[in-house]
Amino acid sequence: MSVEQLMTVSALTSAYRSGTQTPESVMHTIRQRAEQYNNYNIWIHLLSEAELMPYLEALADKSPETCPLWGIPFAIKDNIDLAGIPTTAACEAFAYTPKTSATVVQKLIAAGAIPVGKTNMDQFATGLNGTRSPWGACKNAFDPEHISGGSSSGSAVALALGMASFSLGSDTAGSGRVPACFNNLVGLKPSRGILSATGMVPACKSLDCMSIFTLTCEDANLVLASAEGLDQTDAYSIANPFSNQSRHFGSHGDKLRVGHLPETALKFFGDQSYAQAYRDTLDSLDAFEVEWVEIDYAPFEEAARLLYEGPWVAERYLATQPLMDEQPEAMFPVVKDIIQQGAKPKAAALFSAGYRLEALKKICQAQLESLDCLLSPTAPSCFTIAQLLEQPIERNSQLGYYTNYMNLLDLAAVAVPTQITPHGLPFGVTLVGPKFSDRYLLSIATRLQNYLRLPVGASELVPEVTDQTPVTRQEEIDVLVCGAHLDGLPLNWQLRERGAKLKRTTRTAPCYRMYALAGGPPFRPGLVLDETQGAAIDVEIWSMPAGQFGSFVAGIPAPLGIGKVRVEDGSQVCGFICEPYGLDGAEEITHLGGWRAYLAR
Repeated sequence: MSVEQLMTVSALTSAYRSGTQTPESVMHTIRQRAEQYNNYNIWIHLLSEAELMPYLEALADKSPETCPLWGIPFAIKDNIDLAGIPTTAACEAFAYTPKTSATVVQKLIAAGAIPVGKTNMDQFATGLNGTRSPWGACKNAFDPEHISGGSSSGSAVALALGMASFSLGSDTAGSGRVPACFNNLVGLKPSRGILSATGMVPACKSLDCMSIFTLTCEDANLVLASAEGLDQTDAYSIANPFSNQSRHFGSHGDKLRVGHLPETALKFFGDQSYAQAYRDTLDSLDAFEVEWVEIDYAPFEEAARLLYEGPWVAERYLATQPLMDEQPEAMFPVVKDIIQQGAKPKAAALFSAGYRLEALKKICQAQLESLDCLLSPTAPSCFTIAQLLEQPIERNSQLGYYTNYMNLLDLAAVAVPTQITPHGLPFGVTLVGPKFSDRYLLSIATRLQNYLRLPVGASELVPEVTDQTPVTRQEEIDVLVCGAHLDGLPLNWQLRERGAKLKRTTRTAPCYRMYALAGGPPFRPGLVLDETQGAAIDVEIWSMPAGQFGSFVAGIPAPLGIGKVRVEDGSQVCGFICEPYGLDGAEEITHLGGWRAYLAR
């Protein structure tokens, strides 16, 4: 089996363990392949054998058992630092040589990964097409006449053509998703801040995030787990919460409630093959038991327009200001034309746009709250390079129609391949969710990838079915109450003020005894399991936001506590139970069937 067929992380790891490949043999083959595709303009700096040697030698001191990316090659977009290698952001006049690698790169190398080189990109990450570079237009892995997508063009194409097992990009407007679509890859645009941006040249510092390209969703989860973490050197870095940790990745198996755009909001700019691929994708999801919910896309589209038509272009100006002020002629012409507009917005325009953005966030997030995800095309069309160069501003803007809003609205997204068009070009969709839904989205995406069974990248490899651990999103926790927390009673405020809602009134299984405990007010019952002399007791089940559950439980006084209570339908729910010692001095009221009946007596 060739190296090209082994480039997923799991397959390459297995090859190392079996002894059929070594990191040295893999890197040798990658360098040969880079030469083969030299005219695709993929690399700005491919590491030499001498530059690779320290990374290969360092593997001897690392264990494959404790380093999950041991010997795994990865590509780095050239706006992300690798120690000792120039960072150019695709502009020679801007270049500098960092002494230390970006925080994320350091973490990946510590996990055993091997950097292959620095990849071509749209200059200063300004573009979604891959043609805005002095190193030449980066060509599509499937058809060199077509664009590869940008700005993370080289990172995507290097992966698709078998020169890496994963790659790093950056994403402000869609640069971690559009190239994934055009090159048949998974593109993870994480929640902003869970990957450190230290060591990454910013495009829009307040909006940017590093992105991850992989061949499978399982690889995306593994790379994210190795790279994430709070970084005090990055002012925008945030800790990833428990609910979004790696252990919550699997395969989503429940019925899905998925948002989709109304037909009137869909735009493919004349590309009928992409329009049909999108419809075919939706049809294929019928096997998933999907409940489709049409959303109002207008507020998302309005937010998207703010990115380039609003004052945020000033951030691009700030990121390049010394060069723009002193050597503007050194910049790629169309990039210069875009960035120089950033000197014009006034503070009043920024605040005005900020006010509108906050209003749009509320509207958009309210629509997402009831959904498992929003699904849209990743890109409307894959233009030829010639078409893009004919209308570089307009067509680049069209490429961001489905992507530009996401970082402004602080959302997470996963681009996943779904079709190969009759013209031989990849097509894919993007799953969108709220901040910190990364692992949940990856779990839906892996279910989709396992179902469709497409070859990955530009290879003929169809990966083995990945992690099938069942995953659901637990944003709410059901709480069973039987006494003072019942609706309308003295402690019910402890539920309502935490955002809990009454889900249903029911009864326990017929195996509980109820007691009126001594003391009060408030007067409280005790529920005790008794398999032989128990009865069914009237209860209520409330649905509480998961983030509020801990404080609720912490406030429960002894001898009461929370345990699993059986319900008459056979399910088990977190609910109030009582320690046996609490029954001293209590009155048994089981025969009354519930607390309300006791109060009425």
